[in-house]
Amino acid sequence: MRALRFVGNAVLWLVAAVGLLSILAWGATQLGLIQPLVVISGSMEPGIMTGDLLIDVPRPTDELAPGDVASIHSDVTGKIVSHRVVAVTPLPDGTWEVRMKGDANETEDGGPYVVGDEVWQPAWQVSGGGSVLMTLTQPSVAFPLGFALLCLLALSLLPAAPRATAARTTTADDEADTAPHDEPVATAH
Repeated sequence: MRALRFVGNAVLWLVAAVGLLSILAWGATQLGLIQPLVVISGSMEPGIMTGDLLIDVPRPTDELAPGDVASIHSDVTGKIVSHRVVAVTPLPDGTWEVRMKGDANETEDGGPYVVGDEVWQPAWQVSGGGSVLMTLTQPSVAFPLGFALLCLLALSLLPAAPRATAARTTTADDEADTAPHDEPVATAH
């Protein structure tokens, strides 16, 4: 039972750490400090693989240069596209036109992207992290995993078994002290 309690506590601390990181990531996303993206196509392979997790940060568009990778919302697909920048051109209205192409694609994307003062740019890449994240958020995985974690929490909260007190060892002196003294001891001469 002691080993089970140890495992339960270790898993509980691990889950607490992951939970704290998740809350911090959610807060940073809500504040616009980061944008987590799961790569769903092979258009940037082999550098960025399908199933990778990209953590993007905002970057001023005027610092963007050909050869950089940027993540820009596509009006055509309704999704964010992470491709390599081919050209960046300022427009008279203060916006920017960005042309991009996937490393594994033969041609440039269907048309230019028109963006404002900032674009998203990958700062960290977690190989396979997107696949893990997508798997963990599926109900068929999330519910049993949540139930298992609740069971581990319950095990870690069980009261400790009372410790057995050490049995008292008796010595010959102790036995003499407890022996009955009603009868006289006969001595032989």
